[in-house]
Amino acid sequence: MTLEKSIIDLKKGKVAPCYLLYGEEEYLINETLHQILDIIVPESDRDFGLFFLDGENSDFDVLKDHLLAPSLLGGRKVVVVKNTPIFQSRENLADLIQKIRDNIDEHPDKAAKSFLNFLKLSGFAWEDMQGSGWQKITDEQWRKAVEGDSGDDRNKWLPRMVEICAGRGWTSGSVADPSEQFEELLTQGLPAGNCLIMTAEAVDKRKKIFKVIDKSGITLHFGEIKGEAATRETLKAEARKLLDQCGKKLTPAAWIALGKKTGFQLRPSLNELQKLTSFVGERSAIEETDVEAVVGKTKEDSIFDLTTALAEKNARAALLALKGLLDQGEHHLMILTMISREIRLLLQASVLVRSGKLPRITPSMEYGSFQKNIYPAVLGLSPAASRKEDLLVNKHPFVIYNALRHCSRFSYPVLLNYLDDLLDMDRAMKSSATDPQLLLERFLIKACAIAS
Repeated sequence: MTLEKSIIDLKKGKVAPCYLLYGEEEYLINETLHQILDIIVPESDRDFGLFFLDGENSDFDVLKDHLLAPSLLGGRKVVVVKNTPIFQSRENLADLIQKIRDNIDEHPDKAAKSFLNFLKLSGFAWEDMQGSGWQKITDEQWRKAVEGDSGDDRNKWLPRMVEICAGRGWTSGSVADPSEQFEELLTQGLPAGNCLIMTAEAVDKRKKIFKVIDKSGITLHFGEIKGEAATRETLKAEARKLLDQCGKKLTPAAWIALGKKTGFQLRPSLNELQKLTSFVGERSAIEETDVEAVVGKTKEDSIFDLTTALAEKNARAALLALKGLLDQGEHHLMILTMISREIRLLLQASVLVRSGKLPRITPSMEYGSFQKNIYPAVLGLSPAASRKEDLLVNKHPFVIYNALRHCSRFSYPVLLNYLDDLLDMDRAMKSSATDPQLLLERFLIKACAIAS
């Protein structure tokens, strides 16, 4: 069934017991999800009639209780399970490995979840991976288990994933496959008025659970938009919908200016367009000058501003950069990861300076002087046999330059204590109701204090 036909049926009151929205275009999936919810769950009923669960962490028994219990108000009840991995199979292993590579540095928890799903689907046991056990897997065994991936670079990410999972107490045994339970639940049928909506990225259509949903409910695919022309056309269509809803128009010059700022990428462009519709107020036309005023720095610029301000102990600039990242929709855990990375780099720089193996470095040193007098000595400390990407000595020269210049602003024991603080923040963000922004602001103010 097409999306258009599904929406028409929903508006007529024809609600299927379950929906699966899947594919690579996350923005379109989320927009469709909200469109469906706007039709079937009125705002006034959402406190007792709408429930969201994380597909990668949710307990099936909790989900089952939600789905089988009627709404407290007697109306419709909708349970949304986002980013569920239950539709994955061995056919998705190469994709999972690529996700691990993409997320291991900036989103280690996300990479760890993909790794645990990889273990579950590949047949490799968690016990076989611990310690140096992963080294015993032969190339032939790897290629047989993971079709489409040579495994040539597994020494770079696999031991790190084992370490990350072990550090968090996550093992493959803690990730259950509820596919059969889902199949049984949906085959038996849900109570009248109850509806399950799931979103997923990777789906194997041959799995029984997919066939069950395809038969008893609605499956909608949002495949990756390939090619610049196709991406722009999709963006134009989605932008037109958004502008029509707000009664606004975007001038040709403003459209070009927006594209230059966002690269015509779907999610960033539409996020900025939403800001613009509010910025222009009662004016119907969004002009190029509006784009220049509202659409600011890229995410990469803001991250650089944040880590630089932290290293320079500039509290005001750090807080402004943090606000910029949050305003751009950046997740607080990703920001925490970038702050943690900066503290680790400063700590490594401090170790290098304390070792006495480098010429004298001052905060005012010019980059050219660093390249000529310091960087050759740094390279001598980085033998080819230890080219780990997370080591400071293997970073870009400019990253090394900044870390060595700024580490003198922090004492070695203080940097160690900051790592403990960041670990406590990570736990608090994942297990308590404490405002993540407040936690980040408190840390930045503390780290930028003069006496540290």
